[in-house]
Amino acid sequence: MKFSNALIQWYLQNSRDLPWRKTKNPYFIWLSEIMLQQTRVAQGLDYYLKFSKSFPSVFDLANADESTVLKMWQGLGYYSRARNLHFTAKYIANDLNGEFPSTYKEILKLKGVGDYTASAIASFAFNEPTAVVDGNVYRVLSRYFGIDTAINSSAGIKEFKLLAETLIDTKQPAIYNQAIMEFGAIQCKPKKPVCMFCSLSDSCVALQKNLIDKFPVKEKKIKVRKRYFNFLVVKTNNNKTILSERKGKGIWQGLYQFPLIEKDKTILKEDLIIANEFLELFPKETTISLFNKKEIIHKLSHQHLHTQFWIVETPNLVSANKNWDEIEKYPVPVLIANFLEAYQTIK
Repeated sequence: MKFSNALIQWYLQNSRDLPWRKTKNPYFIWLSEIMLQQTRVAQGLDYYLKFSKSFPSVFDLANADESTVLKMWQGLGYYSRARNLHFTAKYIANDLNGEFPSTYKEILKLKGVGDYTASAIASFAFNEPTAVVDGNVYRVLSRYFGIDTAINSSAGIKEFKLLAETLIDTKQPAIYNQAIMEFGAIQCKPKKPVCMFCSLSDSCVALQKNLIDKFPVKEKKIKVRKRYFNFLVVKTNNNKTILSERKGKGIWQGLYQFPLIEKDKTILKEDLIIANEFLELFPKETTISLFNKKEIIHKLSHQHLHTQFWIVETPNLVSANKNWDEIEKYPVPVLIANFLEAYQTIK
């Protein structure tokens, strides 16, 4: 049976019922695809439903404050996606009069959109025969054809894209693209793929050679950087604290955080006080205590944040201008959101 036909038949019998598959509206398809970049469907689904309800059109998203968008995105991670989403919504609404680009080449020009996302939107919304290649597709193709070229190498990216283009069903590209991605997500899974009941098992190279766990091949990961964060959680007698927006191009741009002291290793309270001139501005009645007795390690893609939250209780402080009761209104990294949830339960 032809590869594409087998996948489509499987898909028609096994596909999940997902809201973005019930529309040809490129706005909703784009919204879902941006959210599902580096995110599992199970996690992204609630965010998609929340966003599509709050922002039913590209104009609604464009008119929202960035802080509101980031707050709604909170917990989904990779916040540059949210900023790019908001930027692109404003571009489409204001420069394109709300008309979403309708071809792969034009969609690819949008900020935050790469080859995969452009291919997905072009095929799902406009039925353009351009092949999607995401993590699921890499896995299916590398296993089925026994390709050992690293998928995160420039040669691999080119090789798999060219192969994918030769396999796509040009008469029904939308359903084929959905099929191969879905097949990789729930049949040809990263771990414990369902090979016993696979319609492609008779011709799968990796299965025949007992090499399922060897594919896809990846080049060695970038070395993970360790960072040591110390957040100063100020609490005044009149229920005020310090919370400020992160600037620059680093992690969490546009999100809010407590005053941060970064060191090259884990430090004790004595080291914290000696090393920080900011604390010298506090009244003598100020007390400092460590909230988390065990260091919290927050893992990002290429860095691990070894984190301590220090509770700084002080009678009064001019720079403490945020009410504790209003902190939940601000978009914060999930690391701080988790701390706030724990802190509010015991204070």
